[in-house]
Amino acid sequence: MPGTFEPLPGGGAAVALDDVEISIIRSLAVQMMELIGPGPAEDTSGDPLAGLFSEGPSEPPSDPVLRRLFPDAYGDPEGAPRPEEAEEQRVRSAEFRRYTENDLRAGKRDNALAVIRSLDALTPAGGDDVVLELSPDESRQWLGALNDLRLAIGSRLEISDEDDSDLLFRLPDEDPRKPMVMAYLWLGGLQEALVSTLMP
Repeated sequence: MPGTFEPLPGGGAAVALDDVEISIIRSLAVQMMELIGPGPAEDTSGDPLAGLFSEGPSEPPSDPVLRRLFPDAYGDPEGAPRPEEAEEQRVRSAEFRRYTENDLRAGKRDNALAVIRSLDALTPAGGDDVVLELSPDESRQWLGALNDLRLAIGSRLEISDEDDSDLLFRLPDEDPRKPMVMAYLWLGGLQEALVSTLMP
């Protein structure tokens, strides 16, 4: 089981992690929460209804990682739209973003927080691997968080397709991107193993 998720009887998943792996995942999850930022409920009054009906931003984020995590809902991913369609797509994307981004951000924060809490609940094993056991719901939150972390790292590494990913395998050890590449590939392995545990 070391380093890979395996299914648990009755649902959920388990993985053996060492102290370094726990530290890396926790640090990345904390950074994800900081990047996403507080939600509108934390920004405004303590009125729960105000948070429920607050509108989100209508413009895409300026940070490329956040743009990858919260892409426009309308548009041609393969290229630029025709001029007559561009303005309509921009308006539709802005409207969609205004009513969905707050909830998307809250979901991503919740997933990252679930990762942090489950890691913090582990009992240190004194240098040995410790087994993290996740319920089916926790497994889904971990899957969402792992996906977000890979998207964020991939964006920082400017990975846009599978060919870019293949080039990363051949980076020399002295390349300053190497640690980030190793984290990207490792998280991908964890994500793939966790997906397989959740498949019926």
